[in-house]
Amino acid sequence: MRLIKVAVACVNQTPFAWESNFAHLRMAIEHARAEGASLLCLPELAVTGYGCEDAFFMDGLQDTAFAQLEALAPLTKGLVVAVGVPVYHEKALYNAAALLADGKIVGFVGKQFLAADGIHYEPRWFKPWPAGEIDVLERTEADGTIRRYPFGDLVFDIGDVRIGFEICEDAWVANRPGTDLALRGVDIMCNPSASHFAFGKFAVRQRFVVEGSRAFGVAYLYANLLGNEAGRVVYDGGGLIASGGELVSRGRRFSFHDVELSTAVIDIDGNRREQARRGSHRPRHDAEQQVVEHPFVWPTRKPEALRPMERTWEDRHSLKEEEFARAVALGLWDYLRKSHSQGYVVSLSGGADSAACAVLVALAVQLAFQELGTGGVRQHLPWCRRLIDVLDNGGGATAAVGALLSCAYQPTENSGPVTRRAAETVAKAVGAEFFIFDVAPMHQQYVQTLEKAIGRPLNWEHDDLTLQNIQARVRAPSIWMLANVRGSVLLTTSNRSEAAVGYATMDGDTSGGLAPLGGIDKSYLRQWLGWMETRSLVGLDPIPALGVINSQQPTAELRPAKEGVAQTDEADLMPYDFLEAVEDSAIRDKHTPTEVLQELLPRYPDQTPAQLATWIERFFRRWCQNQWKRERMAPSFHLDDRNVDPRSWCRFPILSGGFERELAEMRAFVAMGKAER
Repeated sequence: MRLIKVAVACVNQTPFAWESNFAHLRMAIEHARAEGASLLCLPELAVTGYGCEDAFFMDGLQDTAFAQLEALAPLTKGLVVAVGVPVYHEKALYNAAALLADGKIVGFVGKQFLAADGIHYEPRWFKPWPAGEIDVLERTEADGTIRRYPFGDLVFDIGDVRIGFEICEDAWVANRPGTDLALRGVDIMCNPSASHFAFGKFAVRQRFVVEGSRAFGVAYLYANLLGNEAGRVVYDGGGLIASGGELVSRGRRFSFHDVELSTAVIDIDGNRREQARRGSHRPRHDAEQQVVEHPFVWPTRKPEALRPMERTWEDRHSLKEEEFARAVALGLWDYLRKSHSQGYVVSLSGGADSAACAVLVALAVQLAFQELGTGGVRQHLPWCRRLIDVLDNGGGATAAVGALLSCAYQPTENSGPVTRRAAETVAKAVGAEFFIFDVAPMHQQYVQTLEKAIGRPLNWEHDDLTLQNIQARVRAPSIWMLANVRGSVLLTTSNRSEAAVGYATMDGDTSGGLAPLGGIDKSYLRQWLGWMETRSLVGLDPIPALGVINSQQPTAELRPAKEGVAQTDEADLMPYDFLEAVEDSAIRDKHTPTEVLQELLPRYPDQTPAQLATWIERFFRRWCQNQWKRERMAPSFHLDDRNVDPRSWCRFPILSGGFERELAEMRAFVAMGKAER
């Protein structure tokens, strides 16, 4: 029985942060050695960080990355380590995995299938490595010495244990390389990945890891990146080890630590017996040409009892609520520390969006204290003066929220006591610093200045949009000033539903440097706030004060009540659940207006076809008119494939014909009575 203890490490990297990136890789190697592991798999492009984008083409980046790899190699004495690195070879750049063994660089494998959907743009920088091809990578040292390394579609025979690679996307395609690697007798398959978080995605990863181990008769090691690496993308970590079709280790997700290690003992001979029993593996005639042999003595190990999977928050019924909160909280925490800012500022309106932003910042701080402790928080944010003062005086998580989060309510004459009380209540509940900035005089001054210039008074009958927008915009200067004074990041509070239809004022409520809600729809956001009011995350208390938010109808509160009826978002637009349904059908599924109507008619039996058609037309027109707003929105976190961010997922022309023909076809479809359920 040949037993090997293996490990996967998820690490939190940052483009061009060479020192900290190297320190995290070294820490992962040290942790693996301390745990008695002999083989460690690290993530994709872990040396540089995945999000370097066009900087991948810099000679300096490529050279420094290789130098970092060479410096990493001596740290692997007595170990075998796989790590992702970009490699320039024969006038092309490749997304590669390097195998290091016992202090030496053994060789490189090139990624065969490049991620090119939505948030990924790998073909812009990298070339896919052709299946079955091998070559020699030459590197000239400063002294003129030429070093040669095998490079390509390789299998490594390390001390009579065969190791192969699927690099991230390689495992997501139908003709995954693992099938061929199994025919070549691989014992251990390493998957260095940079797989971004999306709702429900972890379950898919877990399935292909477990199924890969079963179908290929191997031990399968999956290592992912962790944290908000470069601004928009949140990696959830969650290292996985499977053997013989069984998941034997599952790492934590959304960890605030820089390194998360998972280990397991695998039975090489047991997997080989399973391969032989099924008889589905046949040696390829050319396989030996693609095997790189390297001597290595695997330590003798005794069997270890399989540790049961620890029950975590992931086993709760409300998984999506936990995932959303933890993903955005980790994204906010990493954005804060990697931008070297002093904290966050939120303009609290008394509504759901701004309240959610404040709550998420508070959750980020609370989770950081829960995982890192006071010392770890201090180590992550040593430049935050107000935070350090709080910690020096013995303050904990609640006091730290007050040091890192400043909020302001900015009323005009159309603001009411309900939203004022709600804003103050939420700020107090989460422990934020709170101000009230009365901007009504400034608003009136702007109105009077324009009235004087154009020679007529403005009125709600003819100047509705103008009078609404100036109220939103007049709030921007003072909240920006607060952010500047505090040295903090101003959070944009707009959500994805508003971005889709442009229901936001540019340079008003869209002001800010980061939009944490830009990837989530309004309906779900309201549902999540209700969940936070009564349930909350594992280990944290609910926030009953959110009841003052959840009891209200969403309102921009920019227009005077008409005949005693206050302005509401859904009266201006359409019911939010219907808006999200149209968005899914039209934007995600690429349906025409008539197709959208046909799809949604059976789901909304209480509405007439004419009413549904009116709302659908309103959506399409607003969508087309407001692409320029989506182009200007602050960066947001990617949470699923319903994102409308044009810089990371959903491209659309700024100028277009506006679906005029398609909308006319839908109107005719309704008029002729064809819109039947």
